[in-house]
Amino acid sequence: MEPVKVNEAAVDLRVSIGGLELQNPVMTASGTFGYGVEFESFVNLSRLGAVVVKGISLAPRSGNPPPRIVETACGMLNAIGLENVGVDRFISDKMPYLSALGVPVIVNILGESVEEYSRIAERLVDVPGVAAIEVNISCPNVKKGGVAFGADPKMAASVTAAVKQSCRVPVIVKLSPNVTDVTLMAKAVEEAGADGVSLINTLIGMAIDLRTRRPRLANVIGGLSGPAIKPVALRMVYQVAQVVTIPIIGIGGISSAEDAMEFMLAGASAVQVGTANFVNPRASEDVVDGMTSYVREQQLASVRELIGSLRLG
Repeated sequence: MEPVKVNEAAVDLRVSIGGLELQNPVMTASGTFGYGVEFESFVNLSRLGAVVVKGISLAPRSGNPPPRIVETACGMLNAIGLENVGVDRFISDKMPYLSALGVPVIVNILGESVEEYSRIAERLVDVPGVAAIEVNISCPNVKKGGVAFGADPKMAASVTAAVKQSCRVPVIVKLSPNVTDVTLMAKAVEEAGADGVSLINTLIGMAIDLRTRRPRLANVIGGLSGPAIKPVALRMVYQVAQVVTIPIIGIGGISSAEDAMEFMLAGASAVQVGTANFVNPRASEDVVDGMTSYVREQQLASVRELIGSLRLG
């Protein structure tokens, strides 16, 4: 059955992320929505709060060998290896389409050194349609022995400061859950100038084929996403909301408006829909519909009333 369309005109779903004004809090998650055009026959992209594209590196990347995706209980593992066309082809081939959508485009960037992050940001700074940068700090720093930027507060702060210095649009830092204390990372990037944080990125996991006794991913380990990680993501969003003043974008297992609004109650100002896009290509637009209905039914003046309104007593 087709979802019932709801009139958004009388409902205030507007939110702000570091000065970036969104018509609603619903974004797509990097790595799950391609470059947007792949979903145009399923989703009215102009109804979304923002489109976040797959991670962009300085040079093109071919990614890891297959198999690269494995379905798991309540989720999936991926080891795509950050395959992408590189920043130059992204600007020339992808941004003309994206800039015409009429919604903010957030470009997720990745690098293996602080210099790479800075150079990508510099290439994007004057590109029409680029509304914000999302910095993936789950990548390894090759100059520091392969330690992930997102595992060390000082390295996370360094890359944040470098990207901020290189661009004039809001900078959102995407935090890894694979750390001892995510609040330390959040505070470090806030102090370095981040305009917002998004969390969480995928958890590290693996799967084994009992018949062959081999890993089910060619890369052996991969990133776990989907409903299985939602409780972890909710907990981390709540914890980070207690220690930072910058906006939070919640990610992890969101497949319905109810999921999205739980993240907002925990302290998120906006959300990203990720793995659900593979199961239901309309998932992001369905979340917008469900959120609109809820705000109207609850007679809220604005969806912003939900942010951080979790009741503990």
